[in-house]
Amino acid sequence: MAPSIEQPYAYRRRDLIEPDWTRLPGWRDVTSADWESAQWQRAHCVKNVAQLRALMGDLLDQRFYADLERDQAERATMSMLVPPQMLNTMVPATSEPMPAAGAAFTEAFYADPVRSYMLPVFSDRRTDWSSHPFATRDSLHEHDMWAVEGLTHRYPTKVLAEMLPTCPQYCGHCTRMDLVGNSTPQFTKLKLAGKPVDRYAAMLDYLRRTPGVRDVVVSGGDVANMPWRNLEGFLDKLLDVENIRDIRLATKALMGLPQHWLQPDVVEGVGRVAAKARSRGVSLAIHTHVNNAESVTPLVAQAARTMLEAGVRDVRNQGVLMRGVNDSSEQLLDLCFALQDEASITPYYFYMCDMIPFSEHWRLSLAEAQHLQHAIMGYLPGFATPRIVCDVPFVGKRWVHQVDSYDTEKGMSFWRKNYRTSIEGDDAEALSREYVYYDPIYTLPEAGQQWWRENHDLGAVHEAALVGAGASRAASVADLG
Repeated sequence: MAPSIEQPYAYRRRDLIEPDWTRLPGWRDVTSADWESAQWQRAHCVKNVAQLRALMGDLLDQRFYADLERDQAERATMSMLVPPQMLNTMVPATSEPMPAAGAAFTEAFYADPVRSYMLPVFSDRRTDWSSHPFATRDSLHEHDMWAVEGLTHRYPTKVLAEMLPTCPQYCGHCTRMDLVGNSTPQFTKLKLAGKPVDRYAAMLDYLRRTPGVRDVVVSGGDVANMPWRNLEGFLDKLLDVENIRDIRLATKALMGLPQHWLQPDVVEGVGRVAAKARSRGVSLAIHTHVNNAESVTPLVAQAARTMLEAGVRDVRNQGVLMRGVNDSSEQLLDLCFALQDEASITPYYFYMCDMIPFSEHWRLSLAEAQHLQHAIMGYLPGFATPRIVCDVPFVGKRWVHQVDSYDTEKGMSFWRKNYRTSIEGDDAEALSREYVYYDPIYTLPEAGQQWWRENHDLGAVHEAALVGAGASRAASVADLG
């Protein structure tokens, strides 16, 4: 008999458990009927420190609230909005006893992966490099690529329709922080100028006039915040556009507010849209956003399977790679198996966290992402093995191993592209140029960190990137400055 070989990761199925919400003082009298109501969930979202205090009672020490208040005042790119469903997965106490109130619970709350990106606190952020020098509010330049207001035409055959600027929950790392959510003390948000009905009509008109587009991501914000009749009306017209072959509904609420997707009117409406899509040969999918296995509960699995039963072709997950949330192969594989085995959600992408302000403590280096991609290979079926991608400004999604060259000391990676975005129609060098992405500075070797400390003038960064490179690299680095 051959000896057993210990594997770096040991697979085992884990039963999904809905954490007991009555363990939290503010929800001791909440019934199952209340909990499963989308209306109750929306009405009881935590939007400020006072509401969090009322929920937690004596579980959290004062230092946590002070830490949270300071972050909201000085660093937060997103206002506070956390549904009960998401709060209930923080320190879930499903596999071990509930920590004692006070210091023990507070430490567990600080360490919780879901808390770290849904309720970020000032002490989470880095003080040496809280923002990268090249961080920008619209880090992917989506607004620069609007064909009409809210419709980003970034890829040759695909567009992103930003239907609305709100979500049922606001994530601290949101890549669309320039548009989505309420303004914070640090950031005044961009406002959509047109009336929704006019914007939607302009989007549909553009798609009818642009037969090269076949794929529409319907997003925002989060489509779960649109009244269903309005969303279905748009989708019904979208399905009448002859060239559209793929429609993806983007909703973190499938995880953060699964109760919405279990409402009878929504389920019936999805069924109608799915039936029309099938009759036209159009693939209708839902893309959600789950970052840690703690978030996958029986209600999330029920919502995903209900959508599949209603006729959606696929439910896929697009997570974001974040330090302290899912930065180990074990965390990623635990999440992927929970999604695939227990919720029928296909692991699809993990994006590297984008270069928005005050996000450095979440971001990983390209080298770390490459290591994680290597480490998760071979465990999941090929169709359910997620790609870890870097969303390179002016380029788009690239698998982390597609980098053209990489200066690991200064944390500069260089990338090429094989298509023009909508703002490069007359750019003869778009396909020969190299574009730059930057690692978090604190992940660099000391020599690299010292170089960045000494070069506060970003013009010096441009010059450094030119060493040993030609004019095409010069142009691309200058573009980012």
